Amino acid sequence: MGNIVIKEVLTRKDHRDFIFLPEKVHKNEPDWLPPIYMDERELYNKKKNKSYQYADAILLLAYRDNKPVGRIMGIINNRYNTIHNEKHGRFCFMECFNDREVFHTLITKVEEWARQNGMTMIIGPLGFSDKDPQGFQIEGFEYPQFMTSPNNSPYMPEFVEAEGYKKKVDLVNYLGKLPDKFPLIYEKVLSRVDNNKEYKIIEFQSKKDLKPYIIGVLGLMNETFMEIYGFVPLNDNEKTDFAARYLPILDPKFIKVIETEGELVGFAIGMPDFSKGIRRANGKLLPFGIFKILRESKKSKKLLMMLGGVKKAYRGKGLDVLMGVKILQSGINHKMDMIDSHLVLENNTKMRSEWERIGCQVVKIFRIYQKEL
Repeated sequence: MGNIVIKEVLTRKDHRDFIFLPEKVHKNEPDWLPPIYMDERELYNKKKNKSYQYADAILLLAYRDNKPVGRIMGIINNRYNTIHNEKHGRFCFMECFNDREVFHTLITKVEEWARQNGMTMIIGPLGFSDKDPQGFQIEGFEYPQFMTSPNNSPYMPEFVEAEGYKKKVDLVNYLGKLPDKFPLIYEKVLSRVDNNKEYKIIEFQSKKDLKPYIIGVLGLMNETFMEIYGFVPLNDNEKTDFAARYLPILDPKFIKVIETEGELVGFAIGMPDFSKGIRRANGKLLPFGIFKILRESKKSKKLLMMLGGVKKAYRGKGLDVLMGVKILQSGINHKMDMIDSHLVLENNTKMRSEWERIGCQVVKIFRIYQKEL
């Protein structure tokens, strides 16, 4: 084997090598789920991704015999560090073949970069915020991969632990059947909230109806997610970009919001799992991939729960249950039979108990690691 050469990603060719390396690493894994490459190009583009305005970042590629064999991104999220009074660097979007030496060389380079920039700890995998894929999957590889989650090979956690990294926090993924009948406590909550004219639940049938609410929902997300690990609030420009990026793929029928006296106090967002469509399109929207994705979205039998929040002053009133049940009912109306929780922090006992209440079980675990520098 040739020597490992580490190169910073600077040219257009470097970016292509960085973006398309994972499909080479996973080419013998038929169930591997590619990213949507149009999103990848924007993610690593300093002119288009507003996160670079408050975060320092470095992209590195590892080469053997002039062929890319590994990649890593280092991030210093200055906004997050200031809010939380931390000096933490991050590593993320790491990929390599089953080669411990390549892994070691890449992560050591990012550690050195973070240390040189005054950081005292490194965390990862963790991107610009909790909206990026988080952690290495450590359990549940026998279950299908799903959108916006890490899709790493099983050897990656072994490699990072061999570098002296310890557990920071785990995230769990629940899977279960859509219930035919809701628990009795839900029926009581629904009856109580439905009879309370103070709250108005709003459901949508079209993107036109949904569009006026998107910025307000993102503002409420900023307010309600501040206590969630890894979350970075969006500024006004980022809200606009986020809305433009995700509105085309959202299905309005799986989004619910609650108002009281004209004030937005709660939101919940679900979506059909169209992972099969992404795989069939090989992550490429153009020229015909978008049609494959939309086709699978309409045929999907699995409902993904993505985001949700309720203003602090209105918690404990059953509003989260109301929105959750309404989304489940929409899934049942569309002949779906499975529900997926997406990622839930292991210490979010309230949300975990709700998933278990409707009979779902943990099928995947993802781990974020930490190491003192």
